[in-house]
Amino acid sequence: MVPRSLSDLIDNNRYLKSLSNLYESNGYDFYLVGGAVRDGILNIPTKDFDFTTNASPEESIKMLNDEGYKTTEVGKAFGTIELQLKESSIHITTYRKDTYENSSRNPSIQSVPDLNSDLSRRDFTINSIAYSINKNELLDPFFGLKDLAQGIIKTPDDPVISFSDDPLRMLRLCRFISTHGFSPDDDTYTAIRNNTERIKIVSVERVRDEITKLLLGKDAPMGIRALVESGLSLYIIPEINELKMEVDPKHHHKDVYEHSLEVLDGVPPKFTLRMGALLHDIAKPNTKGIENGKVHFRHHEVVGARMTKKILKRLKYDNKTIEDVAQLVEQSARPHTFKMGWTDSAVRRYIVDAGHMLDDLNALVRADVTTKNKQKKQDIHKTLDEMEQRIKEVKEKEELDKLRPPVNGNEIMKILKIEPGPILGKIMQSLYEQRINEGEVSKDEAIKLAKEVYKKL
Repeated sequence: MVPRSLSDLIDNNRYLKSLSNLYESNGYDFYLVGGAVRDGILNIPTKDFDFTTNASPEESIKMLNDEGYKTTEVGKAFGTIELQLKESSIHITTYRKDTYENSSRNPSIQSVPDLNSDLSRRDFTINSIAYSINKNELLDPFFGLKDLAQGIIKTPDDPVISFSDDPLRMLRLCRFISTHGFSPDDDTYTAIRNNTERIKIVSVERVRDEITKLLLGKDAPMGIRALVESGLSLYIIPEINELKMEVDPKHHHKDVYEHSLEVLDGVPPKFTLRMGALLHDIAKPNTKGIENGKVHFRHHEVVGARMTKKILKRLKYDNKTIEDVAQLVEQSARPHTFKMGWTDSAVRRYIVDAGHMLDDLNALVRADVTTKNKQKKQDIHKTLDEMEQRIKEVKEKEELDKLRPPVNGNEIMKILKIEPGPILGKIMQSLYEQRINEGEVSKDEAIKLAKEVYKKL
């Protein structure tokens, strides 16, 4: 029996029925497969639709183009063509299987003659269910419906063979733990632990994309636990494993690994914020010291920002993402340094330094309060409430987004008769600092400072 939620998915995207009619009227098989079937059954909204067919890419392209569809051939070498319809992404792939050589980062693609062979090469049984739109029929040769109902992740093939064919599947399993709350059966989990090193042959870009999806899941901490406990993280972000610092019976401090997962669980599902939460204490193992019987982690946020940049560059994230996450890590401890009160200049500095990351930084700082001491937690949140109120007050008084000195560089060059260069840069930096520390100043006051700085250079 086809779940109503899956039938509704097709009814709400009628162009999928038109595509199915086109293929079947031309004598081809045409099945919805993969995530759209899985999420359709679970009543999870989706706009990504994967189909499989016995039509070759060339046959699909001709047939679709003749009917006025616009196709792209980006994945043609892998047997896939793509359509963009009604804000949906549609991929149509010829029956195939793909395998990796021991040292290859790219799969070799082979066509297969029938649907069952195609479904057998898929990552998990829950993704090996096919749906015939025209017949309103589910085909489930590997009992994926049963595993879906039980929340179990298994491979349709022997898991060792499956993970050897495409090692990224091990990381995808961790992702499904995060996004769907599934759990692997014992054989599948054992196969991962025995084959973690195979992940090294997968391209960094594919690994990065899975990490991103994992962190955006509803239970990202469990996904990270699976990543770490399986041993996969040793080949991706080994620094996370180092957060499991050896327990020191003499000098107590909170479990940094568990704390990081708790903070991760406490922030909204935005990638930079989730990654910032995961890495905000990443440098504590490297900065741990003991003084007067107390553990300290001096400058761990500064060291952590540098480590964060290295980690994210290694995973080939874009520069803006790297800078944003590193900024969160570097400033994550900042608000707790203002225990003596928030002056206007301190608030201005915090707002300016946080920039467009201000709201995310505030969210991370709040999530970072994981103490089990209720009174202490209440006191810290009270301080943070005061901080956010002061931020609101200062932002209402001043246009901090347009924060700049009352004189510009061209005016300074004319007044001091200097050329562009390092001297001008140092003067303008001083004027900028004056504006932050003192608030709005007059043009005369700014020029006076510029002249004083110039005399000292």
